[in-house]
Amino acid sequence: MKLLEMQHVKKSFDNLEVLKDISIEVEEGEVVAIIGPSGSGKSTLLRCATLLETMDGGTLAYDGKYATSNQADAPTQYVGKQELKEVKSCFGLVFQSFNLFPHYSVLKNITDAPIHVQKKDKAAVEQEAKELLEKVGLLEKADNYPCQLSGGQQQRVAIARALAMHPKMLFFDEPTSALDPEITAGILNVLKELAKEKMTMVIVTHEIDFARKVADRVIFMDGGVIVEQGRPEDVIDHPDNERTKAFLQKLTD
Repeated sequence: MKLLEMQHVKKSFDNLEVLKDISIEVEEGEVVAIIGPSGSGKSTLLRCATLLETMDGGTLAYDGKYATSNQADAPTQYVGKQELKEVKSCFGLVFQSFNLFPHYSVLKNITDAPIHVQKKDKAAVEQEAKELLEKVGLLEKADNYPCQLSGGQQQRVAIARALAMHPKMLFFDEPTSALDPEITAGILNVLKELAKEKMTMVIVTHEIDFARKVADRVIFMDGGVIVEQGRPEDVIDHPDNERTKAFLQKLTD
């Protein structure tokens, strides 16, 4: 079943065309890694998918619910506020810079939205939040504040916070780029566990080895287009396109 459908997506900033007619579909339970050089449009694609940026053209749908009301080849028109709210409940987003509330404890960072946005029972939400913290190895930090945590710990809290909303899929924008290699391994292990549990994920990453081991499909982007996509062993180990080959060669030089 298709959880995400983006058709003919276009996005420009002033006169700079950042996304050039991109179409992408993600199946339920699939892990998709998006790789490519800086400035290739990876993060902009993610921001369009999560409604943080408005698309200039194209359509967007989650689980058959459309965030747009136009034809795929027409300028983008978004649906109403209530319909967009339903669409937004389908996904979660984990940022590169964590984006935790500094004045909330770890526990409150996780429970605030389920209690106040989803109107769930406080006791049940807090119990689940503790289970999620245990899952990411941070139960003992429940009463700490973000400033008392390392970058890797903050990122794990951000993942737990996203999971607490019970999204159908999760997006990650370079989840390890601000972290040192030892801490990176811990975050990647959390993502590997989520992949085993068949959580649908789209991960923009520069961790090529991780993409090879965890992703079901790798998308290589450059210059605002999808240059090549397929199984990790094909795209990473035996790429067809010269641009893909050149990008991967630079990483190993």
